Amino acid sequence: MKKRKLGSSDLFVSELGLGCMSIGTEEKAARLIIESALAEGVNYFDTADLYDFGENEKILGQALKDVREKVIIASKVGNRRNNGQSGWSWDPSKTYIKEAVKNSLKRLGTDYIDLYQLHGGTIEDPIDETIEAFEELIEEGYIRYYGISSIRPNVIREYAKKSGIVSVMMQYSILDRRPEEEALPLLHDNGISTVTRGSLAKGLLSDRMLEKISEKGYLDYSRKELSETLPLLKEKVAAARSLTEVALQYNLANPAVASIVAGASSPEQIRSNADAVRSRSLTDEEIAVIQKLSKVATYKEHR
Repeated sequence: MKKRKLGSSDLFVSELGLGCMSIGTEEKAARLIIESALAEGVNYFDTADLYDFGENEKILGQALKDVREKVIIASKVGNRRNNGQSGWSWDPSKTYIKEAVKNSLKRLGTDYIDLYQLHGGTIEDPIDETIEAFEELIEEGYIRYYGISSIRPNVIREYAKKSGIVSVMMQYSILDRRPEEEALPLLHDNGISTVTRGSLAKGLLSDRMLEKISEKGYLDYSRKELSETLPLLKEKVAAARSLTEVALQYNLANPAVASIVAGASSPEQIRSNADAVRSRSLTDEEIAVIQKLSKVATYKEHR
């Protein structure tokens, strides 16, 4: 599988990454998914301290223990569990980040995290303090690089201007083209990579598209619009290939994108996603058709 450079770092991430949130807590089944990803050439594994009360990090760390130097582990911080584990609150403070990283390292069973990401963020956060925490963690050797997971253009702009982030994780798909207006060009111009999630739009951009359409639609698309748009996409650009291939290749066609982080709950899903990433790239004409059939959107609430 091809690899792409992650921003200004010396990390080269596989074009397909494994989003570990969906691997579950049954260790044997989860390890099968992780091992299938490794077999397909995936070297980028994305987790978070929030997933499964930290159990996700434990399972991932144990599964990757023997190949630690060959893989890139990304985790996230900022959502602080409340006492009693009943929920969580947002805490981007320097004190909490520097405390939480040590707990993540212990669960992962490793001395360092390759990419440590702020798991959200708003413009009201103490951004300078948060950046200081990540920079100190690099100096202290706990992490190699840092990034943010955010779809807020104002937040992204602040970090692009003030920090040494190498990546931004954000939702991006044919049905969610909001990043194309404000985020992707800015990141590309600043040498910061995008790591995408939600690329299949909850299964709508797959060959099971029609059964995935809900009454409330998806983002700016009504149920009626999806019922019209998805078959047209299939007819015009996915007649001879899967819609999954088209969806993932659309992400990879953007020069700002380094990797697609896709979840998987079975080895079969891993293989399907890997095949899609390895399939032929979209032509300029196909991209133009996709953009004509889908909506151009901007961020409204997420400012």
